[in-house]
Amino acid sequence: MKKLVVLLFFSLLGGILAFETCFSERCEDSCKNRCGDKPNKKKYTCQCNNHCERFNDCCDDYSMCKYIDPNFDEEAHHETSDTGPKFKEAVHHKKSDTSCDGRCGEKFNKKNTCHCNTKCDKYGNCCSDYADLCGGDVRKTNRDDNEASNFVGNPHEGADISNEDIKAVSEKLYQSDVNKAAESDIILNKQELVKKDTTKDDLCDEPLYKYVNEELFKKPTYAAFIKLHDNYDRKTGTDETYSPEELKEQEHFLQEMMKTKVMKELYKFFQGKGLYATEKEFVDDLQKMWFGLYSRSSGEKDSSGFEHVFVGEVKKGKVSGFHSWIRFYLLEKKGMLNYYSHNFDGPWESYPDVLGKQFHWDGYLKMVGSQFIGSSPEFDFAMYSLCFISRPGKKCRISMDGHELSIQTFEWTKNTYGNGKRYIATAYPEV
Repeated sequence: MKKLVVLLFFSLLGGILAFETCFSERCEDSCKNRCGDKPNKKKYTCQCNNHCERFNDCCDDYSMCKYIDPNFDEEAHHETSDTGPKFKEAVHHKKSDTSCDGRCGEKFNKKNTCHCNTKCDKYGNCCSDYADLCGGDVRKTNRDDNEASNFVGNPHEGADISNEDIKAVSEKLYQSDVNKAAESDIILNKQELVKKDTTKDDLCDEPLYKYVNEELFKKPTYAAFIKLHDNYDRKTGTDETYSPEELKEQEHFLQEMMKTKVMKELYKFFQGKGLYATEKEFVDDLQKMWFGLYSRSSGEKDSSGFEHVFVGEVKKGKVSGFHSWIRFYLLEKKGMLNYYSHNFDGPWESYPDVLGKQFHWDGYLKMVGSQFIGSSPEFDFAMYSLCFISRPGKKCRISMDGHELSIQTFEWTKNTYGNGKRYIATAYPEV
């Protein structure tokens, strides 16, 4: 009888502990404490490792794993990090459910004592420090529906943007790209086509780009874009700072972007959805979400959305980001980049096209890197901005010349800017 009681006690205790590891969702539906685990379709309904992107079975909150060490358990290592106090504060900080410290813009969780997103103002359940930490306008009375729908929080909440809206505006952006390469401006030598899981061998003897008409690079947006490339150190963990000259280069780049029909169409779309009242407000937001610095490594401000997506970075001995065809071509021309093979070739017969490829960047491997090919800098910038603002952290279905394509974005979740808005972590065409 005593043995039976003991067994029942430990069974009950085990059940309680198992429940406590998943605070807001069932364990099998969440990546909580599962980042990097091996696929287990019998036990879990969704997966939390890099293979899930290929098989399209990631959990909804997989973005929490995207830039966290797969072997890192935030709960277990909160007190034992050996990476220094800065990193402990920035990455390991355990959030309080009574304060908005580190919680601005987070999703609603009924188990929290108070809340830190734009809707808490409407429902009168904001934490006491919401206004100070998140920049919110806390009122005890509810907003009316129209006011609430126009309030912009994180991530750019309040706009009613349908999938059809995104497809329609992306077609407009495609048709507006007058600075794109003509068919005669680029000649590719694609060579070997491989499967995604055969990426580590150099299967191509020749460079990818056989010819590029470099007159393209004299156009204002191309020239401003290329000017930004040398403003970064590619290795994460190296502190990035912007000199006054580099800040002027960012400002000039955004000015040139907004002169183009592509970016004017994008602003017109978002303004019509009530997200931005003026072009200046739009440009200021783009500057912060793309160029705002944050830490991907050990507490230093070593990264930004622009560096990651367009310039490329090296983390843990591998290339991450790097989704610009212009950057690829210029480095390949210098002999600093070795094209290995390609695993995807889009259906477009003219530019912009999409290519998925494998390559070595001066000693570091990129397993699968996707890029628009032959597009202007404003086209890439507009498409990624469209998807990040409209579908942050999700697949965004666009249309180009009648062909559909998904763009995947991820938010940087560890810190925010403005009224709880999140920086861009990455954005790329899904191939």
